[in-house]
Amino acid sequence: QVHLVESGGGLVQAGGSLRLSCAASGRTYSSYTMGWFRQAPGKEREFVASNRWSGGRTDYADSVKGRFTISRDNAKNTVYLQMNSLKSEDTAIYYCAVRAGDSGPFGFWGQGTQVTVSS
Repeated sequence: QVHLVESGGGLVQAGGSLRLSCAASGRTYSSYTMGWFRQAPGKEREFVASNRWSGGRTDYADSVKGRFTISRDNAKNTVYLQMNSLKSEDTAIYYCAVRAGDSGPFGFWGQGTQVTVSS
């Protein structure tokens, strides 16, 4: 089992910034991908960004490219999501997730952290 705890959410004005953190504990994998997803009210959960252990490749949803940056500190088993130039449509619950390897479903999820962007 992997336990994930997100933090850093809150209320911010449009154009502002927030940094989310996700600390992982428990079973660790020699190669794993950490990702961020979000779910807005009345909408399905959607992919935001991911960071692969092997090669460090990062992927982003088109809606956040150029504004969000995912990074990780392997020594701390922590992944971050720096969110800049926030828009009202970024309002959602943000979830951290982990999967073993570079492909397949994310098997472990955090409890989520609320991000609210006021216009």
